[in-house]
Amino acid sequence: MASNKPAPEAPSPFSADTFGDEERTWEEWNPTAESIRPVRGKHRVAKQRGLARSSTVLGVGVIAAVGAGGMATAQSKPPVSISLPDSIADNLPDAKSLPGVGVFMSGDDTAEAAPVAAAPLTSAGITTAEAEQGTTDAGEALRARILQQAEQQQASADAEAKAAEEKAAAEKAAAEAKKQQDAAEAEAKAKIAAEKKAAEEAAKKKAEEERLAKLRASYTLPASSYTITSTYGQSGALWSSGQHTGTDFAGAAGSPLKAVHSGTITAAGWAQSYGYRTVLQLEDGTEIWYAHQSSIDVSVGQQVSTGDTIGRMGATGNVTGVHLHLEVRTAGGSAMDPIAWLNSKGLSV
Repeated sequence: MASNKPAPEAPSPFSADTFGDEERTWEEWNPTAESIRPVRGKHRVAKQRGLARSSTVLGVGVIAAVGAGGMATAQSKPPVSISLPDSIADNLPDAKSLPGVGVFMSGDDTAEAAPVAAAPLTSAGITTAEAEQGTTDAGEALRARILQQAEQQQASADAEAKAAEEKAAAEKAAAEAKKQQDAAEAEAKAKIAAEKKAAEEAAKKKAEEERLAKLRASYTLPASSYTITSTYGQSGALWSSGQHTGTDFAGAAGSPLKAVHSGTITAAGWAQSYGYRTVLQLEDGTEIWYAHQSSIDVSVGQQVSTGDTIGRMGATGNVTGVHLHLEVRTAGGSAMDPIAWLNSKGLSV
């Protein structure tokens, strides 16, 4: 292999040159801080801010790629000849004596070149695992690691986004399920409340029916066969007060009049416009007046039971026909509607 031609020798700082008739000696120049004029002005370098993590990774990848490309370019360029002054070259060891170099300096084209292992410029930065996998290019290894890190970061970001979506979906489903559950519970409560109310009303109705049944068993109407001819509160000249104070039950003369409930006879005899009248006082103080009787079958102080005959229907006193004038008065003496009172005892008039 032919060696490169030596470059033209540069003037040696240790030799002397002759210019005209004078011989000038060149001295070695050692620059110092005082001999160098300071550079005026300032060099500003713009700072880059706000680089995202992905931009940083990309930048490092570009640097690694450029570094790897630079090393490859350096390996592919032809050698550059370098020459040294004689004064320095004389003090250097013989290049031919250096291992692996003498063959390149030899002029013998037939000489066999010492085997030199092909290897990249540097293997610094290559991990043991990468070396075991056969990686020899540090730049390519760095690039691969950066790309792997970027992929891992992207995968982590995707996993976080997916987890967030799944969490949001789970929360939405839970909220919807809770809403449906609350609606179902509210509907069930409303149904239970309605059933309870209906049951209470049914129980109340049943209790009232039972109460009326008991009252019917202990209360009775004053006459068996009758026709209502005048009701409580009617106005007219037939009554001295201007209003009717009782209810008139018209019927056959001499038909029996019955005690509506058990009690004590407190009055029995003639009572002016009422004709023959009997007063029955109940246990709670309520008084039942029977007026216009044709005859009286009981006496004062007598105890009677429900349904006992106390007299006969007639037309005595201030009347226009045969009938029973029935009045119901409280313990204080106030008159009330006889029909309403009988209905409250479970009796239908």
